[in-house]
Amino acid sequence: MAEFTLDLNDDQKQVRDWLHGFAADVIRPAAAEWDEREETPWPVIQEAAKVGIYSLDFYAQQYFDPTGLSIPVAMEELFWGDAGIALSIVGTGLAAVGVLANGTEEQIGTWIPQMYGTPDDVKLAAFCSSEPDAGSDVSAMRTRAVYDEAKDEWVLDGTKTWATNGGIANVHVVVAVVDPALGSKGHASFIVPPGTPGLSQGQKFKKHGIRASHTAEVVLEGVRVPGHCLLGGKQKLDERLARAHERARSAAAGADSGERVKNAAMATFEASRPAVGAMAVGTARAAYEVALDYAKTRSQFGRPIIDNQGIAFQLADMRTRIDASRLLVWRASWMAASGKAFTSAEGSMSKLYASETAKQVTAQAVQILGGNGFTREYPVERMHRDAAIYTIFEGTSEIQRLVIARTLSGMPIR
Repeated sequence: MAEFTLDLNDDQKQVRDWLHGFAADVIRPAAAEWDEREETPWPVIQEAAKVGIYSLDFYAQQYFDPTGLSIPVAMEELFWGDAGIALSIVGTGLAAVGVLANGTEEQIGTWIPQMYGTPDDVKLAAFCSSEPDAGSDVSAMRTRAVYDEAKDEWVLDGTKTWATNGGIANVHVVVAVVDPALGSKGHASFIVPPGTPGLSQGQKFKKHGIRASHTAEVVLEGVRVPGHCLLGGKQKLDERLARAHERARSAAAGADSGERVKNAAMATFEASRPAVGAMAVGTARAAYEVALDYAKTRSQFGRPIIDNQGIAFQLADMRTRIDASRLLVWRASWMAASGKAFTSAEGSMSKLYASETAKQVTAQAVQILGGNGFTREYPVERMHRDAAIYTIFEGTSEIQRLVIARTLSGMPIR
């Protein structure tokens, strides 16, 4: 277990500075254009692949850092550049985490490389969990996976929504119901290989923010995948479902085995929440820096506006919240890497506070810039729109508060 420290090692500092340079030199100059176009920024992704940022090797190096800090450091720097483009670069990572959290070693080695491709042939991946009637309420999921024992195939039917890279991805990771009687405990994750018949892109969403990131519905109609595409394998699934049924019977009889049964989608989100918090920190920091620079150079009534306490105190609060958010993210990331359980929902705490901070700080940045902040001539307008997503995706702020309250109280709060 790595000792917790706030001092980055030399390798982490080098990666941080390298990513900051890429964000400053490549991402930021392209941000406004791709936000307006509302299209996947393929040239930027390809450039990231050429220099090694969009690659399995880079992702693995950061993910397996024993301190846990490399992923949040990387996310903060890339999203400091621009949230929409950065999400296009890192969106594949959520599907990769889904495989890492639920797959076998063979599945990890087979599918994650196919999610990234090569610098000359870039690929994408999509994680498909949310549905039109099942976002935060994963127990309401309707997409079904039925096992065809004669052919050793799973047949998937349903519609997924809000899928980053949905429909344009090379590999889709789909969460589906395999045992409806178990509610959210009866879910499993499946790999849908490239070119599988029956999978198609539905509606592409035109969004308020992160507009350079492709978000769409994924429609599954009689999609057949081989048995080996069930993440974790059928034996493991059958054992897990048997435990869930036993737990349900014990609960019905008034007993409680105390055993927790892992949900496929939740395992992915638990692993990614601190990383989303780091994304929010990056956006908040970017907006704060623009506002600070503006306040020091913009003059009114013969002096810089930062000379006014009304402005200076706002900036002080903004920086304080950003630093506090980073500390919560780093703590949760270190705990996860060290195998420490989130006994107080530290992962949800980090995402909740950082997400709310991003919304508040970007709004304050717009206010400090005044009329200029309301125009697209200045980036805080775009940052403010982008920040809205952090309190929504991968668990809304309300869901994070529910998770935290349930964890702290041990009560089934609704």
